[in-house]
Amino acid sequence: MSIFLPQEVIRTKRDGGTLTAAEIAAFVTGIADGSVSEGQAAAFAMAVYLRGMDLPERIALLRAMTASGSVLDWKAYALPGPVLDKHSTGGVGDKVSLILAPIIAACGGFVPMISGRGLGHTGGTLDKMDAIPGYVGQPDTPLLRRVVASVGCAIVGATADIAPADRRLYAIRDVTATVESVDLITASILSKKLAAGLQGLVLDVKFGSGAFMPEYPRAEGLAQALVDAAKGAGLPTVALLTDMDQVLGDSAGNAVEVRECLTLLTGGARDERLWQVTRAQAAELLLLGGLATDLTDAETKVDRALDSGAAAERFARMVAALGGPADLLERPDTHLAQAPVTLPVWPAEDGFLAAQDVRSIGLALVGLGGGRVRPSDGIDAAVGLTGMAPLGSAVGRQAMRPLALIHARSADAAAEAASAIAKACRISHTIVTNRAPVAGRIG
Repeated sequence: MSIFLPQEVIRTKRDGGTLTAAEIAAFVTGIADGSVSEGQAAAFAMAVYLRGMDLPERIALLRAMTASGSVLDWKAYALPGPVLDKHSTGGVGDKVSLILAPIIAACGGFVPMISGRGLGHTGGTLDKMDAIPGYVGQPDTPLLRRVVASVGCAIVGATADIAPADRRLYAIRDVTATVESVDLITASILSKKLAAGLQGLVLDVKFGSGAFMPEYPRAEGLAQALVDAAKGAGLPTVALLTDMDQVLGDSAGNAVEVRECLTLLTGGARDERLWQVTRAQAAELLLLGGLATDLTDAETKVDRALDSGAAAERFARMVAALGGPADLLERPDTHLAQAPVTLPVWPAEDGFLAAQDVRSIGLALVGLGGGRVRPSDGIDAAVGLTGMAPLGSAVGRQAMRPLALIHARSADAAAEAASAIAKACRISHTIVTNRAPVAGRIG
């Protein structure tokens, strides 16, 4: 019987060698149970970052990280539809999950959406749900199972027993400059999705100034790596490449984004780009789950779930089942926090909005208290941005349209954010054409 030595695994990868599935599994088990030291885990992460992994190694890594904790098994519930989910690589104003999950549930799918919190300039789905008073964003596994089985969807955070090796390794990557490793990103994202017991997954891989990977070729490479690894692990997956060169939707923040989603779900105003991205992902999921015969059929079913109010009804049931107010859809302003100060952001000159530095806008939101720099930071759910002008729109006092409306705790905080947002926007004297938000598909 051979003795497992973590340093030998590190040495092999450091020198450009290929690791076996058994070596990877032993190392990941050591990360999860603590027998691999923090220094050894950091060295492993750096070796992978510098040397890379081939596809079999990536698949072995994500399978080992999945197996490091509990894997949800839905067989006992005899669900009458497929278990489906989506994942976004993150951006500013990305609230697709809050709309998509209840749509899929209304179409016959079941969505155990294990979501994350925001970090840096990007927002987090779980932070948005935490803006709903009473909502239990991290339920125990039995409650998660019951809500998914009875309602059809649950938007929650990962419990401590879901992919625990990933939780420890991610924290190490964050402080060792290895977050950007495609191999480690792939294992981190997909291990949690495999642990949810999915039968189909859609990935929203962002590119642009507000994306984790701004350049389209790098985002496309990540999307391909994710799809290949997921399929290699037995999870049917499609990736859409979507534009994050502008804030997605009318708002950015937490309570304000929940409000925007409730408005859309209940038949109110809808941001066209937000709906295009949501509709495209939802249709792909229906196809993956066998809930539609072709793309036209899938899009028709998505539209019907929204327009009939069925998706709104599922969202309301999910919120109530997880401890939130039963009348959130009817009385959102009664329950969602509101900041005391509002301030419009005017451009320095009238014209057409030609470009946004979305990362800078996200950081301005963090400065208001609506995001976090460190995982331990608190978040003010009330602050945010609304009325975001889309690219190509006429802005300025003559057009009577500001770049955005700031919601802040103080006048000083609002003024500081307004200055940052104005600097992050470029104005043109000629009309700018707004490009389609969905730029590519890998499947």
